[in-house]
Amino acid sequence: MRKGIPMRRYVQLCALLPLLAMTHAVAGDDDEILVLLNDFLANAGVESAHQRFWADDLVYTSSSGTRTTKAEIMASFDSVEDEGEPGPVYSADDVQLKQYGDVAVVAFRLVATPSDHSPVDYYFNTGTFLKRDGEWRVVAWQATKIPPVDE
Repeated sequence: MRKGIPMRRYVQLCALLPLLAMTHAVAGDDDEILVLLNDFLANAGVESAHQRFWADDLVYTSSSGTRTTKAEIMASFDSVEDEGEPGPVYSADDVQLKQYGDVAVVAFRLVATPSDHSPVDYYFNTGTFLKRDGEWRVVAWQATKIPPVDE
């Protein structure tokens, strides 16, 4: 009788090690994507946040139904003058994240809290992230305004 782990059990454990490593990597990617999302929302008025967040081949469909690209988003910073008034503060709730290898889909409710204490706006957002050269970036985005609830 041999001491230690039987050969069959040893082979099974060796087969599981890559799966455990992939599970850890996916969990790390989930955290990375969520940090990226929250950092972007906290800095949505900052050009560098958009530069980092969006992929060059982005397709963005706004809540008003218009399509735009990263180049158009970045060009909009050239034409914006500092109005001196802070814009809304953005945050996410009810975040759902599904990862499929180097692709991840994030769906959440965007909360837009105006600085002037006017009513909060809500949007459903869905983003498709793609990991290229070790970096997650958004390649597709869809925003839908949630109509206010009549009380």
